Amino acid sequence: MRAQEKPETVDLSTRKGGDNMRRLKIFDITVSVFFLVLMLSASGLWAAEYKVDFADWEKQKNLFDDPRPYFLGDLSWKKVMPPEVYAKLAGNGEEMKRTWAEVVGFKAPDVVGKIAPEIKPGKYTYKDKEKYQFKELMIPEVYNMFAPATNYCANFPEIEVVPTRQYYYPLPIAKATLANIGKTKLDDQGYLDERTYVSGFPFPRPEGKFKAEQIVNNERKRYFNSVCYLILQRVPGFNGSLKQDKILKGPMWIVRLKGRAWLEPHGWFDERAKLQGEVKGFSLFFLEPRDQYGNILTNVMYEDVDKYDNFLVYVNAMRRTRKFSATDTQDAVGGADVIYDDSELFNQKLSPKRFPYKYELIEEREYLLPSPTDGAFYLKEKDKTLNNAKFERRPVYVVKMTQLDKNYVYSERTLYYDKESQLLLYVKNKDQKGRLYRDELLFPGFHSDFGLPIIEAYSAHDYVNVHSMISFMYPLPTPWLTRDHISIRGLLGVK
Repeated sequence: MRAQEKPETVDLSTRKGGDNMRRLKIFDITVSVFFLVLMLSASGLWAAEYKVDFADWEKQKNLFDDPRPYFLGDLSWKKVMPPEVYAKLAGNGEEMKRTWAEVVGFKAPDVVGKIAPEIKPGKYTYKDKEKYQFKELMIPEVYNMFAPATNYCANFPEIEVVPTRQYYYPLPIAKATLANIGKTKLDDQGYLDERTYVSGFPFPRPEGKFKAEQIVNNERKRYFNSVCYLILQRVPGFNGSLKQDKILKGPMWIVRLKGRAWLEPHGWFDERAKLQGEVKGFSLFFLEPRDQYGNILTNVMYEDVDKYDNFLVYVNAMRRTRKFSATDTQDAVGGADVIYDDSELFNQKLSPKRFPYKYELIEEREYLLPSPTDGAFYLKEKDKTLNNAKFERRPVYVVKMTQLDKNYVYSERTLYYDKESQLLLYVKNKDQKGRLYRDELLFPGFHSDFGLPIIEAYSAHDYVNVHSMISFMYPLPTPWLTRDHISIRGLLGVK
């Protein structure tokens, strides 16, 4: 769908034609949803193969005042995954470290420690900010979060600085990156020529005229959480008085359709993906908030930058499916403090025609940023501060993307990328008046047996409307995902 087209509303009970849209009765859809919700609630259908669901997670980690590291114990991947799956996915740690250092050309611990060297590993409170040069070592907005409670959740009055560690990826991903160095091309405007991309990270050592564009595209081909994975997520939101006024809860499935490595099949997911140029698909099933109970989002993204993605929402109350337009991706997700283009911090389709950007690499230096905690961080119910937070020095690229279309919600995005893992760690977005509008800070995890960066949580702030949220995540690699997991019809059980 082109940007100028209007959103399409599809009545599944009357539309005809095609294998993917046969005649259905509203009664059948209603019954399907009823039984789907019943199954989800009773048996945890979203993770049936792992025998784990939201109830299990909530037993291991309360939303407030709970310091238990939920990635350990009964929810550790080693206990949740079948032994044969775990054994197949686990790798040799030393070999993974050595190979990834070859890919990027360095190890993070070797390139940090030059800014504010007096800040050593140890515990600090916000009262130490003046004594030590934290202002020099932290992103300004993150520095402001190193404080007692304000009008926004997830401030951290205390932190533990830990030694910088090396992050790396599974050998198949590292080897795919090495094998394809030099193959991926950018066009004369700096946009990725998807036809030249095979697999792995396309530009492991960014350089040249389009260095900023290469950095952005590395993260766009990210492998964190796995190639196919499930995420259980709980997202409480808070008003300016720190009163919880919403909760978003639901499972999300993500399937990489092109450039696959590590999980089989490698390369393309299937023949359909290859023929249609599909690169990624995801779905989100809403369990909360109550007014969105049973809604489903799905999106299949295409490699053609001029072909709009197949972004659909099933509205349970209306029993209708609606197709998103280019501007709908600027809407808030379930009333949260992020838009659809902010998914996983940044998920906007990059196009030279639809909301194009000017790219600039404005900094290349170290910053103090969140470090994995195995889920031991927690919110205090009283003041909504984040506790048990760990930070480490990370080598970072800072890219500024200036929006060239005044009709887009953001005039500017500034993105902070980890040079070693290629992950986006923090992003701040300005509105069309030049005000800081929204930001997101990643709290990453890392699974050393697999060599896999994962997401534990991210906080998000809306500075214009004085609102905030924190998204707690429990991701699981799921090798057996099918198209039914990223299809409205599949999730509704419609054949």
